[in-house]
Amino acid sequence: MNYQIAIIGIFLIFALLEAKQGKLFKKSAEVSDDGKVELIGTLVLFVITQPLVLFSAGALMLLIVPQYQGALNQGALNQGALGDSSIFLHIALLLIFDDMMQYWWHRLSHSTRFLYNLHRAHHNGKYMSVRIIYRNNVFYYLLMPSLWFSGALIYLGLGWTYAFYLVVKLSVITGAHAEWKWDRFLYQTPMLNKLAWIVERTISTPSTHSAHHGLKADDGITNYKGNYGNLLFFWDVLFGTAKITRKYPAQYGIEGMFYANWVEQLVWPLYKTPRKPKMVAQATNEAAKKSVIDTASSPNNSTHTDEVLMPESGVNKTDATI
Repeated sequence: MNYQIAIIGIFLIFALLEAKQGKLFKKSAEVSDDGKVELIGTLVLFVITQPLVLFSAGALMLLIVPQYQGALNQGALNQGALGDSSIFLHIALLLIFDDMMQYWWHRLSHSTRFLYNLHRAHHNGKYMSVRIIYRNNVFYYLLMPSLWFSGALIYLGLGWTYAFYLVVKLSVITGAHAEWKWDRFLYQTPMLNKLAWIVERTISTPSTHSAHHGLKADDGITNYKGNYGNLLFFWDVLFGTAKITRKYPAQYGIEGMFYANWVEQLVWPLYKTPRKPKMVAQATNEAAKKSVIDTASSPNNSTHTDEVLMPESGVNKTDATI
């Protein structure tokens, strides 16, 4: 319970900093659906999805390998050859099976239509804020491999290490999404430039993650086909998807996709926004033309539409604000 209080406390600190600037609940680009998606998505994750997945993963492990329950807890390892190094083993396992796996899940979600439809709610917000951290389709987290791996690691005895790790990870993720750009201080202070170089290549920062949420690929900052890291930005550096500019996009959101109301954003494919077939051809042609133009002009030849932002059947309109 203590780690949950710590997580809530950190979230509130960043939220209050946003509120102090008058930007927590007064986003200029906010629409009525945004608050619904953010509130319901966050509550479902923490009240239903996360406990369900962690419990289910542990139950499956108990059914398959009952003899390994608690096999990696620190007490057991201290009696063996690994001795006091167990905490480092725990952290390494969590970084690989939770954080790195989430990197690949996030990256795959920007490469396949089905998974992007589960993830689009996160990018539908046209602003950065602590509010959007857990803004995703409910099935996005339910299917997330890293969450299931975490449940398995807890079963093996990493429970307390996971609690500590989660506080650190969610602190970084919260800071990366927040409207308050804490890394700006590092960039504006010459004597801290070397530290900034290390930090921005190690963990996700407001600058690197804001670039992932940017709207325009040709602004020289946006990198929505990269900067996927959650806790560690190092995965982007390692796997060639990093873009570091020390700047922040002027606009956020997605373009080239059909409008989806708050229900579709949360529970697709169980529900789809009602659409008229008549507008499908027009919307498809407009998206195709834009894709060709953007692909030709974009520095990295990638747009929101080139892989996953594809029209669905039976659509009556595109979202004019996206």
